[in-house]
Amino acid sequence: MTRPNILILMVDQLNGTLFPDGPADWLHAPNLKALAARSTRFANSYTASPLCAPGRAAFMSGQLPSATGVYDNAAEFPSSVPTYAHHLRRAGYQTCLAGKMHFVGPDQLHGFEERLTTDIYPADFGWTPDYRKPGERIDWWYHNMGSVTGAGVAEISNQMEYDDEVAYNATRKIYDLARGTDARPWCLTVSFTHPHDPYVARQKYWDLYEACDHLLPEVPAMAYEDQDPHSQRIFDANDWRSFDITEEDIRRSRRAYFANISYLDDKIGEILRTLEDTRQEAIILFVSDHGDMLGERGLWFKMSFYEGSARVPLMISAPQMTPGLQTTPVSTIDVYPTLCDLAGVSMEEVMPWTTGQSLVPMGQGTERTEPVAIEYAAEASYAPMVSLRYGKWKYNRCALDPDQLFDMEADPHELRNLAEVPDHQGTCAQLRAKSEARWDLEAFDADVRKSQARRWVVYDALRQGGYYPWDYQPLRDASEQYMRNHMDLNVLENSKRAPKGD
Repeated sequence: MTRPNILILMVDQLNGTLFPDGPADWLHAPNLKALAARSTRFANSYTASPLCAPGRAAFMSGQLPSATGVYDNAAEFPSSVPTYAHHLRRAGYQTCLAGKMHFVGPDQLHGFEERLTTDIYPADFGWTPDYRKPGERIDWWYHNMGSVTGAGVAEISNQMEYDDEVAYNATRKIYDLARGTDARPWCLTVSFTHPHDPYVARQKYWDLYEACDHLLPEVPAMAYEDQDPHSQRIFDANDWRSFDITEEDIRRSRRAYFANISYLDDKIGEILRTLEDTRQEAIILFVSDHGDMLGERGLWFKMSFYEGSARVPLMISAPQMTPGLQTTPVSTIDVYPTLCDLAGVSMEEVMPWTTGQSLVPMGQGTERTEPVAIEYAAEASYAPMVSLRYGKWKYNRCALDPDQLFDMEADPHELRNLAEVPDHQGTCAQLRAKSEARWDLEAFDADVRKSQARRWVVYDALRQGGYYPWDYQPLRDASEQYMRNHMDLNVLENSKRAPKGD
C-alpha cells in the first residue's frame, strides 16, 4: 500500500479558546486560517497534562502521565514506551523531529530516526518538584511574573533564535525529502517554542495588534482570597507577591502573545509553501502541548485545569477526514492512534499501547462518547489532580481540595462550581464514580513521591565530579555536504534539485 506523508506542526502554550473554529477572526494568522479551512477542527481538544514535558510525552505515547511516569518537567520518559514515531518507523516511515519535545533522560529520540536541532530546555532531573516540601520555591527555574512585567518588543530572544532555527531546519529537510533517494514515506514533526512566554515579540508582529480589542482578559483578576486552593498554589509558585502587575503589563503581555501567534503563522506559512513548491503532498496536523491563562482570573501560564490552560487547538487536514468543526471533547493522547490510523498501521498493533482513540471516525461523522481525562502532578501541586471532560461537564478532583463541577455550556468561564449545588448532585456523583474507577489518588500520590525522591538522589549524584549531559547534540557531517571529491558532480547537481528539471 502507498502510505501518506505526514507533517506535524506543534506549538507551545497556545490557548485553545483562541481557536473556536480555527484561529479567531481577529488574529492575524492567514496561513493557519487557510489550513483550518481544509481541516477537521476540534474546538474542545484538551491536553493530557497542562505542562510541557508531561503534555508532550502523553502526546507522543498516547498515554497519561500516570502510565508513563512523566509527571513533571524533570521526569524521565522511558525508552520502552512506544510512541507514534516508533509505530510509523516500524511501518516503513522516515521519522524526523525538528524542534522542541522536552524529552527528559538519555533517550532523546524516542522513535525518531533523525533529530535536526537540540531542545530549548534541559534534559536532566534538575527541575524536579518535591512534594515533601509543599510551598517551597526554587527560584532559578520556577516561573515567576517577570514574564508579565517584562513584556514588550525585541528583535531577537532566546526563544526567537530557537524557532528561527527550527523553521530553517524544517524547510531544509522538506527540500531534502523532495530530492532524496529514499523512497520511504516520511513523518516530519516540527515543534516550536512560541507563543510560550516570555511575552516578547518582534516589532513587525507587535504592530499588528496596536488597535486590538482583546488586550484585557474577559474575566478580570480575582483577589487571592477568592481563588480556589489550586489557583492560590499557582499564585504562590509564581511568586506573585514580589510583583505589581498593572493593567499596562497585562495589555503588553497579551499583545506580545498575540504577536507571537502571527510570528508562528509566518513560520508555518514558510514550511507549507516549501511543501507546495516541492510538489509534495502530506497529511497535516496542527496542535499545541497546552494553553496559557493569559491573565484570566489573574492567572498566567499553565498548570491549571481551567480552559485557558488545559484546552488546545487541534486541526487535521487529511483526505480520510471531512473538513469541518467537531465540538465533542477530545484529547491530545488521541493523536497517537489517529496518526497510525491515517498511515494505515494496524490498529491491533497500536491500541494495546494507548488509552487514546483514533479521531478518524469523528472526521467521518461518527460520534464519540468516552470522557477525556486530564492529569496534573507537577509544580504548584502538592498532590495529584485529575479531571474528566464529559459532554458539557468538567469534573476536577484532588485529595487536598473540594471537588469542582462546571457546566461548560452555561458557564464557559468556569465561574460557578456546582459540586455542592443540590440540583447537580446526581451529575457530580456519576462523574465522581467515573473518576474513582479510573484513578486511585492515594496510589498515584505514592508513585509521584517515589519518582521525585529517586530523582533528587540521582541528580545530586550526577552533578558531582565528571558530568555527561543528556542534551541532544545535533549531528553534522560536513564531509557529506555540498560538493566533495568522493561525489560525481554531474550526479550531485541533478540529485540536489527539487523539483527536478524538465
